[in-house]
Amino acid sequence: LIYCCRKPKTKRAKRFLEKREPKLNENTKNAMLIKGGNANLTVTEVLKDIYAVKKPFAVLYKRKNITRPFEDQTSLEFFSKKSDCSLFLFGSHNKKRPNNLVIGRMFDYHVLDMIELGVEKFVSLKEIKNSKCPEGTKPMLIFAGDMFDVNEEYRRLKSLLIDFFRGPTVPSVRLAGLEYVLHFTAVDGKIYMRTYKVLLKKSGCKIPRIELEEMGPSLDLVMRRTHLASDDLYKLSLKQPKGLKPKKKKNISHDVFGTTYGRIHMQKQDLSKLQTRKMKGLKKRPAEKSAEDGGATPKKLKSA
Repeated sequence: LIYCCRKPKTKRAKRFLEKREPKLNENTKNAMLIKGGNANLTVTEVLKDIYAVKKPFAVLYKRKNITRPFEDQTSLEFFSKKSDCSLFLFGSHNKKRPNNLVIGRMFDYHVLDMIELGVEKFVSLKEIKNSKCPEGTKPMLIFAGDMFDVNEEYRRLKSLLIDFFRGPTVPSVRLAGLEYVLHFTAVDGKIYMRTYKVLLKKSGCKIPRIELEEMGPSLDLVMRRTHLASDDLYKLSLKQPKGLKPKKKKNISHDVFGTTYGRIHMQKQDLSKLQTRKMKGLKKRPAEKSAEDGGATPKKLKSA
């Protein structure tokens, strides 16, 4: 504890600690990909391909680590603090659970939630002989299937996959930068992950014709065990600091269509003295004038 409270002696150590300090706008979440002690060739190739898709916001541990995330999470929390990663993907293989993947995320360097997935079919990047996207390209995420909206476990898996693959937050994206799509389909108790490259072709007008070409990797997954955070802890992890919350403006409201309404406070006005446009229809008649004066005025005699 005394060592942790000591001030950094070098500028490099100071920069290192500043990067890990809490910020209003968080850094891009990094993911660590860990190979279990009994991982086979299929699981190793899956981790390598997902690392290629996730780069440069990922760390791949090449050595085998004997750990069981659902029984003991201390080693995952240690690696998370060491590499400053809030996402993880753990791969293992055994007779009871072959080709096993555990995807999860951290909150304050402790496991928040994790879901175990089994790989039933895998097609690697090398097997699909098509052009690939450059490193660090931000993907478009598509989720198909009612299970992602109906089932709580699938809904949490959708949130976890978005967190894992969404990449950095950017203010704007150019059309040519939308280069590849990650498509997840949930049907008949399985999750199908497909990766496509977007091809912009000539269409004879300003809007290009879009075609999708499979790029890889391709995975057929099935859900196994789950470890989900409680509602209170999950709500706490979503809490935003006060600095990020937009300041509420007084006397301004919005309707369901997004129209902005403003309320203006003014002093009471005497509308009888309001200057209006001089029109014949707005002119007062002699009877109205006499009523305002308090009596009838005698008519002028016509001169002979």
